[in-house]
Amino acid sequence: MIRGIIITVLTLGVIGTGAWGYQEHREKNAILMNAENNYQRAFHDLAYQMDTLHDKIGTTLAMNSRKSLSPVLADVWRLTSEAHNNVGQLPLTLLPFNKTEEFLSNIGKFSYRTAVRDLDKEPLTKDEYGTLKKLYSQSANIQDELRKVQHLVLKNNLRWMDVEMALATGKEASDNTIIDGFKTVEKTVKGYDESNMTDPSLMSYQKKNQNFEDAPGKKISKEEAIQIAKKFTNKNNLSKVKVTESGKGSKFGFFSVTFVDSNGNEGNIDITKKGGHPIYFIERRDIAKQKLSLNEGMNSAKKFIENNHIKNMEEFETTQYDTIGVYSFVTVENGIRIYPETLKIKTALDNGEIVGFTAQDLLKNKKKRNIPNPKLSKKEAKKHINPNLKIMEDRRSLIVNDLGKEVLCYEFLGTLNNDTYRIFINADSGVEEKVEKLKNAEKVYENTL
Repeated sequence: MIRGIIITVLTLGVIGTGAWGYQEHREKNAILMNAENNYQRAFHDLAYQMDTLHDKIGTTLAMNSRKSLSPVLADVWRLTSEAHNNVGQLPLTLLPFNKTEEFLSNIGKFSYRTAVRDLDKEPLTKDEYGTLKKLYSQSANIQDELRKVQHLVLKNNLRWMDVEMALATGKEASDNTIIDGFKTVEKTVKGYDESNMTDPSLMSYQKKNQNFEDAPGKKISKEEAIQIAKKFTNKNNLSKVKVTESGKGSKFGFFSVTFVDSNGNEGNIDITKKGGHPIYFIERRDIAKQKLSLNEGMNSAKKFIENNHIKNMEEFETTQYDTIGVYSFVTVENGIRIYPETLKIKTALDNGEIVGFTAQDLLKNKKKRNIPNPKLSKKEAKKHINPNLKIMEDRRSLIVNDLGKEVLCYEFLGTLNNDTYRIFINADSGVEEKVEKLKNAEKVYENTL
C-alpha cells in the first residue's frame, strides 16, 4: 500500500517536473523568437533606410530652391536618425561599428543644419554641393554592402541570435556571414574618414580638438599622470593604481588612471597627455544618509574648483539625484557666459566629498574670442519674448546655435505658470535661438500608495 502511494507520488512528481520543464522551454523559445524577430526587423529597416537615404541625397543634387530643397534635407536628417536607431537595436555592441554610426551622424548634422538655414539668403556653396556628391557616392557603397548581407541573410535563413552568441563568446573570428558583412561595411566607411576630415563642409560639423591637442602645457608621462590624479582627488594613499593610454596612433589623447583608495573605494580619472588637465573623474562608493543641503554641496563644489585653480567659473544649474548634488558651471568673460565652456561636478551630500567631475566641453572649447558688441539693446531684445512670460533674470551669453555657430545672445530666465524657462535671443537679429524648459524638483513617490 505504502509502496504504491510512493510510486504514485514519484510518478506525479516526474510528470509535474516534465510539464514544468516543457513550459519553461516553450517560454524560453518564445523569448528567443521575439528577440530574433526584433533583430530581423531592425536590420531590414536599416537596409531599407539606406536605400531611401541614397535616393534622397541624389534628389538634392538636382534641386536648388529652398522651397523644394529644405524639406528633402529634413527628410534625409529624419532617415539618418531612424537608421542610427536601428543600428542601436542590433546586437553589435561588441563589434566595432563606430565609423558607420559616425558617418550617419555626420550626414544627419549636415542635412539638418543646411535645412534649417535660410537657403534664399545662403544657398548651397560649391563645397557643400561637393559634399553632397561625396555623401551620395559613399551611401551607395554602404547600401550595396548592406544589400549583399541582406541577400545572404534571406537566402540562407541566417539568425541574428547566432551573431549575438558569437560576439558574446568571442568567436566572431570564425565564419559568420553577418559579422563578416558588417565588418566590410565598417571597413568601407573607414576608408572615407580621411577624405571627409579634409572636407570643409563636414569639418565644421565634426567635433574639433578630439585629442586635446590645443590643451595648454607640455606633454606629461604616466608617472606624472598618477601624481596629478592624487593631487586632484586629494587622495595620497592610492593602491592598485593602473594607467592605460588612449588615443592610439595619435600624438595627444589622454591617460586613464584607475585606483583604489585607502577606504577601499574604486575610482577613475582621465587626464590629458598634453598639459595634464583632468577631463573626467568618478569615484564609486556608497553614499550614506544626506547630512548636507544642496547649497552646502554647492559650496564644496566651488571650493573644489578654487583649489584646482579653475578660474572664471559661475554656477548656472543645480540638480539633486537622491543623495548626490550635480552642479553645472560655465566660464564668464566680461560678464558674458560662454556656454560652450562648461563643466559639471557631483558632490556626495553625506560628507561633501567630490565623487564626479567632467570638463570635456571646457577643455575642447577653451579659446580666445573676440566678442563684438550687440546690435540690439536688452530692451529691444526683450520685445521678442513671449509677453506671457514673467522675466526674473537677464544677462548676455554666448551659445552654439542649431547651425553649429557661436552667437551672442541675451539670455532671459522667466516663469510661465509653474514652469521656468531659459530663452536665448540673438543679440544682433532678435531671432529666438533656443528655448529651454528647466527641470522642476523631482516628486517623491515613496509612501504614496
